[in-house]
Amino acid sequence: MAVSLSLVALFGLVLFFLLRSRTLGPGAAFIAAGFGFFLASTGAAKPINQLTESLIQAASNL
Repeated sequence: MAVSLSLVALFGLVLFFLLRSRTLGPGAAFIAAGFGFFLASTGAAKPINQLTESLIQAASNL
């Protein structure tokens, strides 16, 4: 839960700055999609959360 909340805040902040600087590209689309999936409770949110948790665990083991 704490990981997903911090990711929502991170994606929201990055999306805000990308939109403010009018930088629209594949990176902005990824950030917007990530923000939407973590913010909304959709059927796709659970697999994306599991993938993110796996990536965070893998990064912490490096």
